[in-house]
Amino acid sequence: MQPQLLPISNPNPSSSSSSSSEIIPITSSASAGTMLFGSEDDMAATTRILISPTFEDEMKIETRPLISRTLSYTDTLSSTSGGSGSHQQQQRRRRTASETSLFSLSGGGRRHSFRQNMGRAASDTYLLTRLGCKLLRYLGVGYRWVTRFLSLGCYAFLLIPGFIQVGYYYFCSSQVQRGIVYGDQPRNRLDLYLPKNGDGPKPVVAFITGGAWIIGYKAWGSLLGQQLSERDIIVACIDYRNFPQGTMGDMIQDASRGISFICNNIAEYGGDPDRIYLMGQSAGAHIAACALLEQAIKEAGEGESTSWSVSQINAYFGLSGGYNLLNLVDHFHSRGLYRRIFESIMEGEEGLRRYSPEIKVQDPDIRNVVSLLPPIILFHGTGDYSIPSDSSKSFAETLRKVGVKAESVLYEGKTHTDLFLQDPMRGGRDDMFEDLVAIIHDGDSEALAKDANAPLKKRLVPECMLKLAHSVSPF
Repeated sequence: MQPQLLPISNPNPSSSSSSSSEIIPITSSASAGTMLFGSEDDMAATTRILISPTFEDEMKIETRPLISRTLSYTDTLSSTSGGSGSHQQQQRRRRTASETSLFSLSGGGRRHSFRQNMGRAASDTYLLTRLGCKLLRYLGVGYRWVTRFLSLGCYAFLLIPGFIQVGYYYFCSSQVQRGIVYGDQPRNRLDLYLPKNGDGPKPVVAFITGGAWIIGYKAWGSLLGQQLSERDIIVACIDYRNFPQGTMGDMIQDASRGISFICNNIAEYGGDPDRIYLMGQSAGAHIAACALLEQAIKEAGEGESTSWSVSQINAYFGLSGGYNLLNLVDHFHSRGLYRRIFESIMEGEEGLRRYSPEIKVQDPDIRNVVSLLPPIILFHGTGDYSIPSDSSKSFAETLRKVGVKAESVLYEGKTHTDLFLQDPMRGGRDDMFEDLVAIIHDGDSEALAKDANAPLKKRLVPECMLKLAHSVSPF
């Protein structure tokens, strides 16, 4: 397969016809330089966010595509053996030589790449901070938000020993390939976590992180990526536009494009295209479920072109997700994700039903669609007060009623963050992690034997700090 040349920089998001939002200049005597961010379908809505004129510039994040030099060299050899023209050979040689020259700048490629990644991380952090501040100004600073913010600060402080170790791995490990471009929209990038053992094609987990549809970021999955890669599983953490940079339709579109990239290109990175699993956590579990169901609807339609197939997904794993928004909107409101902003994220009140997978699978008009869905396994902690575990139980029961193979796996007393952060940082044996790996390696006797003899995970954070983090967690 010929390697694809990916775009070097992201175009202006407002110029894309597929984008669901637009940047509209307005004039005001009070602030002549401000701009209005609004939904095309809801221009009359009272919910509007003021954004500075530099917002568009921030979206134009320079990215450099990951093009394997090995692939370029292989293509050159293949072209020579196939008797193709010397002009194409020279072009490929020039491209390879150019990349090698760039790689050797500034005293070596490793140092240059590290600086690039650090600069990219700083740029992303700055962008996310600006968007977060604008969102906070929109929400208002009330007692509930102040207490949650203070709780978050205490929670993050207590887990700092683990964050430092995971961050070092993320930026310094040669097994992590960061910022691979998969689409032409802002934040259309993903990170790959590759096993050290490169023998044979590996199973792949396409992972979509959570973040209340507002603060999701691909690096949030670095701990899961590190630990799964140690079990010979490739992990691809897909980034996507958050609110207010995008609404639910944009998030689903980004997730689908990321999944498509993985399905069509993962073999080039040592992945097995016949063993791809889709996984999401919290809001990411909801986004992934919506993307999977939307893809199934496209495949069942007539004449709808698709770039990937639901049949390529061996199973879907939902971790602490919510799948019926009509049942959750009041709960989220009581937790501080106010109804007005949640409806803005979901593109209006009607979006609460449209983006609820549990409701959609019961639609008699798409009975032929649900039969296309892969097995679905939903993990949840019974002590989760951010998204109650009943959400996963109800969705699994609904799926079984319409003929989908589904089950919910509940962990007694575990909170929203226990399964994803505290337990993996605790070291030793992690029940949810072991259950996940067992499903992925099911039928592979060699991999199961390695799992049985795998060393226990090392502890990243002292137990006393983990227990305090559990008690102060705002999630």
